Amino acid sequence: MSVDKQAVKNYLLNLQDEICQSLQTFEPDVQFVEDAWERAEGGGGRSRVLTDGQVIEKGGVNFSHVSGDAMPASATAHRPELAGRSFEAMGVSLVIHPLNPYVPTSHANVRFFIAEKEGADPVWWFGGGYDLTPYYGNVEDCVHWHRTAKEACDAFDASYYAKFKNWCDDYFYLKHRGEARGVGGLFFDDFNEGGFDHAFAFMRAVGDSYCAAYCPIMEKRKNHPWSEKQKHFQLYRRGRYVEFNLVFDRGTLFGLQTGGRTESILMSLPPLVRWEYNWQPEAGSDEDKLYTDYLPARDWLNAQ
Repeated sequence: MSVDKQAVKNYLLNLQDEICQSLQTFEPDVQFVEDAWERAEGGGGRSRVLTDGQVIEKGGVNFSHVSGDAMPASATAHRPELAGRSFEAMGVSLVIHPLNPYVPTSHANVRFFIAEKEGADPVWWFGGGYDLTPYYGNVEDCVHWHRTAKEACDAFDASYYAKFKNWCDDYFYLKHRGEARGVGGLFFDDFNEGGFDHAFAFMRAVGDSYCAAYCPIMEKRKNHPWSEKQKHFQLYRRGRYVEFNLVFDRGTLFGLQTGGRTESILMSLPPLVRWEYNWQPEAGSDEDKLYTDYLPARDWLNAQ
């Protein structure tokens, strides 16, 4: 079965357009700023960032398509058979940091890798997913997020949601803190199950379901009243987001190790953040409930 790289690229460029258009409806007075970039080693991308909106404090939706003569260490560490192959990597990656502490941060990514070597069959796979990072948890939001993810998976295989939900819980975990980054969602990588057409269709289903998962949550929570206390906690918890992205995130490491555009790679970081030494929430408080009721992995499909 042939691999259609151009079809993947066309889909990803269209996905970036569609997601930006959906998010732009929340910000009629502030526009995404777009800039194209090129990479000396091969390829480039199209970055779009929106800042200082009424709903989105900072959001970025990036497309990249890069190539190189050798796979970086971040890729060969778990796939050593790829060492010495040339590669192409393309994807859409986004992070939305809302202004209101009652609107969760969200992240999504869908990507395609192909590694080639003369005289050998190409090695290719898809990856991606999306995850939700609330500051003040809401069961209704978590249930909607996970049910949307499950619907995207069930059209392909009834086992996918549970498998990729568990992978997400394991991946978005700050080992040095002993806590999850958020309430999870989906994460898959090295995915070529069922051949190119099947795997590509699954990646598209995940990418296409992101707005259905996130936009209704933004709409419901964007006008929730908040105080400086809630904003303070949001900035504190954003520190965990920064720690994960700089220490563990595969996409960040891959981008930096392949000479990607630093500004685009680090657009995922929030505009404001704070760390406090040895801070703990008051027992039983709304802030404490994030740790006790939301961050531990759980079955959100049937949550009450």
